[in-house]
Amino acid sequence: MKNSALLALAAASFALALPASAQFAKPEDAVKYRQSAMFIQSQHFGRVAAMATGRVPYDAAAATANAELVAMISKLPWAGFGPGTEGGKAKPDIWKEQAKFKELNERLMAETEKLAAATKAGNLDAVKAAVSSVGETCKTCHDTFRSR
Repeated sequence: MKNSALLALAAASFALALPASAQFAKPEDAVKYRQSAMFIQSQHFGRVAAMATGRVPYDAAAATANAELVAMISKLPWAGFGPGTEGGKAKPDIWKEQAKFKELNERLMAETEKLAAATKAGNLDAVKAAVSSVGETCKTCHDTFRSR
């Protein structure tokens, strides 16, 4: 039941995110949207990472719930990077290097799916490896496309 509810929420969120770029009244709304999505994603990822690094006790159910949310949320920010939405901490290179940016956002979505799968399997070593991969993907994108 819980999984089907999460899947329904993920599908609805993804469907709503696709046309979101056309719904932003102002460019700053797109900036707020993408920053909010990434903030929420980082909060849930941080919970799994804290378990993977031993800062908090490992709770398989909590790890899975948070990882599933990370995978779902990883699909959301990209609608906020449409044409004319420059600003925030995003470097102008995003709009100049669209292919590279798209490759990195697709990589993030794939790595977060692997993280969710690792938590469901319950193998802590696999979770640690997946957390590392997601973190490296985030770092690569931020180093390339985010101003400090």
